[in-house]
Amino acid sequence: MATKTKSKTKEHQEQTLRISGAEAVIKCLLAEGVEVLYGYPGGAIMPVYDELYKYQDQLNHVLTRHEQGATHAAQGYARATGKVGVAIATSGPGATNLITGIADAQIDSTPMVCITGQVGAHLLGTDAFQETDIVGISTPVTKWNYQVTKASEIPEVLAKAFYIARSGRPGPVLIDITKNAQFDDLDFSYKACTSVRSYVPKTKVLKASLAAAAVLINSAKKPLVVFGQGVILGQAEEEFKAFIEKTGIPAAWTILGLSALPSSHHLNVGMVGMHGNYGPNILTNECDVLIAVGMRFDDRVTGDLNRYAKQAQVIHFEIDPAEIDKNVLTDVAVLGDAKESLRAILPLLKNNSHTSWLQEFKRHDAIEFDKVIKDVLYPEKEGLTMGEVMKEINKASGGDAIIVSDVGQHQMFACRYAEFNKTKSNITSGGLGTMGFALPAAIGAKMGAPTREVVAVIGDGGYQMTIQELGTILQTKAAVKIVVLNNEFLGMVRQWQQLFFDKRYASTEMVNPDFIAIAKGYHLQAKRVTKRDELEMSVKEMMASKEAYFLEVCVEKEDNIFPMIPTGASVSDIRLQ
Repeated sequence: MATKTKSKTKEHQEQTLRISGAEAVIKCLLAEGVEVLYGYPGGAIMPVYDELYKYQDQLNHVLTRHEQGATHAAQGYARATGKVGVAIATSGPGATNLITGIADAQIDSTPMVCITGQVGAHLLGTDAFQETDIVGISTPVTKWNYQVTKASEIPEVLAKAFYIARSGRPGPVLIDITKNAQFDDLDFSYKACTSVRSYVPKTKVLKASLAAAAVLINSAKKPLVVFGQGVILGQAEEEFKAFIEKTGIPAAWTILGLSALPSSHHLNVGMVGMHGNYGPNILTNECDVLIAVGMRFDDRVTGDLNRYAKQAQVIHFEIDPAEIDKNVLTDVAVLGDAKESLRAILPLLKNNSHTSWLQEFKRHDAIEFDKVIKDVLYPEKEGLTMGEVMKEINKASGGDAIIVSDVGQHQMFACRYAEFNKTKSNITSGGLGTMGFALPAAIGAKMGAPTREVVAVIGDGGYQMTIQELGTILQTKAAVKIVVLNNEFLGMVRQWQQLFFDKRYASTEMVNPDFIAIAKGYHLQAKRVTKRDELEMSVKEMMASKEAYFLEVCVEKEDNIFPMIPTGASVSDIRLQ
């Protein structure tokens, strides 16, 4: 039982509790406002789970069916709420199973704290049962990690972990705690971390850089904004909207920036990148000023860097100094938090409009609609398209749902054709491209935003990578709507094989199980759609359900996603077919 003691130091005259390291972990989570965490128990983390049992009324632990599922659920929760997601696992294979989700969170800047158990400190380095150097393994894919070997370290280390995970450019942190540190006692007191020596999460916005950027923006004749997730992470949606509306600049998005600006906004000109819209890709190489806001010039956005926006002067609004000039050389770098930077530059900008320049985007939109979109949304062929499924989801949701997509063709169809009215509505695996992401991430998103509809759009390949998380839905009753677009192929790989490997479909055709039977085995409402006249009512029925629902839609096997920029090509080389 915890006992109260008095600290002897002048700095800590407050009362402290004499508790175990394991209980200290729980109290640290509660102090940080954690309400839900995702995990899987095991021997090396069992003391913490024993304490969790005592705090069930204050802290909701969700038992996922795999540790990777725990990380993706924590990611979904973080992306839907803006809070830090938490995942917990045991040592050895439990810890290593977290790595894919941690790597995903690192490249997509998702705030997450992972806690792993470890063998006793006296056994470290002896190859003890389920001992793995998870600190060494996770170092390349974490923002920070640390191994706790003494109970007394726990409060300070966990406070630091949450601060680092959420501040500046967010990311994942891993804390490995030896078993002896969980069992041993400490005098517990908790102080939130507000700074770390030598760590500067965001720099002060320089007036000179704002002034230089404003000069370029005010004089531009054909400016283009490309915005990424930094707008969402910085909670800068309103500032960004004010920025483009005052300047009249067309704004295109990366897949992680999607939903920061409503789909219906008149300055929203669509998606850039490999499967982005025709206009913003082509016109990237015609604009005179390119303004990047909270994005990192990923290769899927830029294509061939030697032929990317060479005619343009580049302004980069970015919180992470490491991203400046990493891929694209800038003329003006505005370092700092997006919300602060955009708010500060607004008074320096002139009211403007670029009517004729905007017409260029509309002209390219018309070409894309005629060559691509018309056949996707209003097909004359018998088979169902992924795009028309998204069209029906839009109609049923009114653009208010959170769409969680996996990786592949369906992801690109979802990002291109989903409509959003609210921010934090598009949750997908961007930089790492993790198959299996969507199902557990949708569970986390639903728990983070219980009043919103959450629809997981998944391909038949990725679905089977984490299909066991249906058990988590069964146990938690999370009312996730699951749509599997089944083309009996690893569709994106098959498309590449068709276009670039002479239709040699090596190991991409899927022999799938009866998905409906599996869903019913987990006591989910389930339905299969094979015909167009069944689709609208089936989607409405799914969306109207108050419980979890599984909808399988059998789509065309060779339903390719266009436009497409081939690997290594310029954005100007975008193909419409």
